Amino acid sequence: MMDNITNSEQNYVKWFRNAAPYINAHRGKTVVLMFGGEAVTHPNFANIIHDISLLRSLGVKLVVVHGARPQIEDRIAGRGIERRVENNVRVTDADTLVAVKDATGSLRLHIEALLTTGLANSPMHGSQIRVSTGNFVIAKPMGVRDGVDFKYTGSVRRIDSDGINMQLDYGSIVLLSPIGYSPTGEVFNLALEDVATQTAIALKADKLIALTDEAGLMDKSGELIRSCSVRTVRTLLDENDCHVRQLLLRAIIQSGEHGVERCHCVSYQSDSALLQELFTRDGSGTLIAQDHKEQLRTATIDDVGGILELIAPMEAEGILVKRSRELLEIEISQFIIIEKEDVIIACAALYPYTDAGCGELACVVTHPDYRGGNRALRLLNAIEKEAKKHHLNKLFVLTTVSAHWFQEQGFVETAIAALPKGKQQMYNIQRNSKVFIKDI
Repeated sequence: MMDNITNSEQNYVKWFRNAAPYINAHRGKTVVLMFGGEAVTHPNFANIIHDISLLRSLGVKLVVVHGARPQIEDRIAGRGIERRVENNVRVTDADTLVAVKDATGSLRLHIEALLTTGLANSPMHGSQIRVSTGNFVIAKPMGVRDGVDFKYTGSVRRIDSDGINMQLDYGSIVLLSPIGYSPTGEVFNLALEDVATQTAIALKADKLIALTDEAGLMDKSGELIRSCSVRTVRTLLDENDCHVRQLLLRAIIQSGEHGVERCHCVSYQSDSALLQELFTRDGSGTLIAQDHKEQLRTATIDDVGGILELIAPMEAEGILVKRSRELLEIEISQFIIIEKEDVIIACAALYPYTDAGCGELACVVTHPDYRGGNRALRLLNAIEKEAKKHHLNKLFVLTTVSAHWFQEQGFVETAIAALPKGKQQMYNIQRNSKVFIKDI
């Protein structure tokens, strides 16, 4: 029967199996997804709707926050209303507020209708999505600043997190517009980024995902930043003079500083970019993690003493092969460490065998006081990235006590004969280490 499966079908099955750990990891998690009005008018938006439906069917708790800036601009221009912006913030008078209500209301209904689609032969057939909207955003006026009265332009006062969580627990997708309501019955025009950020913080969301017109965050040379810390985003903010981009960067920074563990920037123009970001190892955009006091970096000669102190107990137990200070000084550039408050708490090393297209993962050690925090996994991910820089396509490891952990990370036991010739000659039969290998 397997012979009848096409290559395309085999690739699909392989991808689906590889995605399984990510599917399990995201089930039950709360995700706030934000996008501007530009995304809604893009031809790829129909695919984004399908992906949102799929996320919900996989058990992700979704809050969708949409913007409407281009739609509001169209309404204002079409009605001949004077457009007034002060310090990059729209002044919303009574006439402008009518245009804002019209634009955001129409856009919200359009998105609701798309999410409700369930035609046969469509990706959303049988999805039966419930969309919940309401007065979940309580707003306050921006007031008078530098002598300018911003009238019905406001900011978020608070988010009805209990109400939103209730709808999420019912299995609904919560859809929020950049509109807020005051206890006195007024309506305020809000910034998309403010609503999304405050919602993510109030819900203690696991992720904030921003759909943007670029693949993700870019460095000075225009290259995609695959992953970075909030600290790096602060640097990007200082270097960026685009107001819309500044709003996005500030949203990421504020979310990270207030407990949102992960933020993602993903293109709304690329089909399947959202799914690739969440369900593949390399993703498609930029992952931004909270700043941690721990630093992962390449080791230097100054770290030799700290590494020796870290690995000494495992060398004494015979778990690791003993390394002399002289040897470690020679090999120090092969090591990656995790450092906390100037103390090395974890390390790992990569020894490339370039001719064989593979590398050895070695000396994976975490201090006993810091085990259980996925530090070994962080080191493995860093080693895999380093291996790819060397154009290696496999990693192998020799272990006497950690076989199960390496198997959980995708390593497969193999024979000594699978090792590069140079490593085979160095293999210590007395240690009887098991050999594991992994495609990267």
